[in-house]
Amino acid sequence: MAQPEPESDSIGIRELRQHASRYVAMAKAGKRIPVTERGKLVAYLVPAEEPTSMFERMVAAGQVRLATGNLMDLLPPPASEPGEKSLSETLREMRDEERY
Repeated sequence: MAQPEPESDSIGIRELRQHASRYVAMAKAGKRIPVTERGKLVAYLVPAEEPTSMFERMVAAGQVRLATGNLMDLLPPPASEPGEKSLSETLREMRDEERY
């Protein structure tokens, strides 16, 4: 049986020994961590409890990354030119047209 290639975010056994608490915390948070020995994948460090929702399973599998930052830190939309409708007004009109 062919040995799977180690993933890019895998850790070696030495790294796991030296920073075990860090990787256990990551697994507890739902992340699946590949462990390698001499560059070959030998195990996975996984959460003890199965994620319950599809979103949690995708986070654990590394298919989804949790958002970082604050939405309020983004700049406000640019002001519309004099005589032009704002984007909010245009969107409101489009929604009103769809309803009827």
